[in-house]
Amino acid sequence: MTDVVSYRPDPADLAYTFGGREPVRRVRPGTILELYTEDCFGGRVRTVDDLPSRVCEFPYLNPVTGPFFVEGAEPGDTLAVHFVSITPARDWAVSSTFPHFGALTGTHTTATLHPPLDELVWRYDVDVSAGTVRYQARRGDFSVDLPLDPMHGTAGVAPGAFESRMTIVPDVHGGNMDTPELRAGATAYFGVNVPGALFALGDGHCRQGDGEVCGTGVEAAMHTVVILDLVKGAGTPTPRLETDAALMSVGSARPLEDAYRMSQHDLVTWSAGLLGLDQLDAYQLISQAGQAPVGNVCDPNYTMLARVDKRYLGPALAYEGVHGRLRATAAGYLAR
Repeated sequence: MTDVVSYRPDPADLAYTFGGREPVRRVRPGTILELYTEDCFGGRVRTVDDLPSRVCEFPYLNPVTGPFFVEGAEPGDTLAVHFVSITPARDWAVSSTFPHFGALTGTHTTATLHPPLDELVWRYDVDVSAGTVRYQARRGDFSVDLPLDPMHGTAGVAPGAFESRMTIVPDVHGGNMDTPELRAGATAYFGVNVPGALFALGDGHCRQGDGEVCGTGVEAAMHTVVILDLVKGAGTPTPRLETDAALMSVGSARPLEDAYRMSQHDLVTWSAGLLGLDQLDAYQLISQAGQAPVGNVCDPNYTMLARVDKRYLGPALAYEGVHGRLRATAAGYLAR
């Protein structure tokens, strides 16, 4: 019988790092987790007058729920995380611009004499039944309904070598990757670096454009259901994603071109192994059939994805078919 564990953290139980935290629960592989995650502002930004610089305290930003100790997980294994459902927990969400943060402004690493951007907050009305979020211009009358497309910006495991990383940093352990591909129906794969893996999750977005250009998505608290499973003895050098339609590799680094190279390198070598191809044959295949969705272009590391449709990979089966098995478990859970 499948274990089902529900967990809603108190504010004091939220984590702000991957690594350096004791687990909040121990779970067995195959467990279904029903989680509540807070938004990146910890729920403190509720109106357009709640400027993050006034109501939030650095470094208590981008909280995650967890970590969860997965029994039997050891370095050299892979943690498979299947996203069953992601549902906004409130009928509103927020986004913002910041001085010295975002892709289209000077930052502390690209210092300029230009005036910093204004700090503004946008409040979105969230209509789950209609499947929309409403954008309203702050300095005009324009408004438009955008499709609701819930995702998680931050997910991952503890890094290795006794490291503790702030949740806003994406790297090979996962972290704040901010890719819209991390939505319900996807399975994420993370290489295990420490006993128990120590998985944590947060930073829900009602939707987000590729790149998260202004530095924030449509930030929201979420009710999220995931299934945690274990692939023993399978290494995963950088986070990977699988959907019914595609395989994806994630690279996070600076500069952006190195994040691109990381993701492409992993997808080429992964595909070569799955298909039994020479590396240059796989390089040629991904060069002509691959895509390159952007994750984030604002965080301490940038994130790029390399994506290829499964229809071009013939009979290749990633991780012995764990995605399909978890999809079946998710369908049974949702049909209850």
